[in-house]
Amino acid sequence: MTDTVYRDYDQAALDRQYDNRGLVPGFQSFLDRYAADSAAARSALQARLDVPYGAGEAETLDIFTPADAAGPAPIQVFFHGGYWKALSKAEFSYVAGPVTAAGGIAVVVDYGLIPTVDMDALVGQCRAAVAWVYRNAAAFGGDPTRLFVSGHSAGGHLAAMVAATEWHGRYGLPRRVVAGAVAISGLFDLEPIRLSFLNRDLRLTPDQVWRNSPVNLPPPPPPMPVAIAFGADESDEYAWQSATYAGYLATRALTPEIRPILGRHHFSIAADLGDPDSELCRLVLDQMGIAAGG
Repeated sequence: MTDTVYRDYDQAALDRQYDNRGLVPGFQSFLDRYAADSAAARSALQARLDVPYGAGEAETLDIFTPADAAGPAPIQVFFHGGYWKALSKAEFSYVAGPVTAAGGIAVVVDYGLIPTVDMDALVGQCRAAVAWVYRNAAAFGGDPTRLFVSGHSAGGHLAAMVAATEWHGRYGLPRRVVAGAVAISGLFDLEPIRLSFLNRDLRLTPDQVWRNSPVNLPPPPPPMPVAIAFGADESDEYAWQSATYAGYLATRALTPEIRPILGRHHFSIAADLGDPDSELCRLVLDQMGIAAGG
């Protein structure tokens, strides 16, 4: 009889739940598509690339602005995935296309990857990036009162962590910096991550798990809209993570929307962010109050 490691999973079963590349044999074709579509986006869109938001080498962001903007535009800040240890903003420029076509501004954030930083520092970088965007919004035509965050996978975790930030105490900013959040295929309780094969690289401690799990933190300030999306074809743990976070928020004066996207796995759901007609992309744009194609 094998030993239970987390919930009803033994070690092999838990590892499989979080082995997204193993669960999607064609995952590399999606990563290749992200990179190709992102290169095309950087060539076609109006952009300021590699803008520093801090002193660290990885602390940069790309700002994509609409060709025509009638007044300050809403801002979507996106955090990429990669289990906090892989990929970069360069693979996710494609998310900017539908946002800018609808008249919004897209900001795609880079952050240091583990093990060059630890989880505490990584989350701090993402919070600092949003503080920078808020303070500098007017300089690139943005409306700081309409600043939204989103992210996929590890980025979904980071979007939730950013949404829960105590902005006034940490950064001297207003209490409400983030106007809304969309967390996609996110990881909101890091304890199963610590217990899985992923921790060989991440090296999370129990204290780090507690500090960096959105389900353990004070929630985003009501009535912030929070949408939680995941692929219906992802592993059961992604549905569990999403439901757990939604349940947590619902007990704390928030009314989160939880959206399983049919026919999507962990990689195809992220690709939908480049398709203005997709259910996921419409969810992001609707929260911003803008329509696909302007």
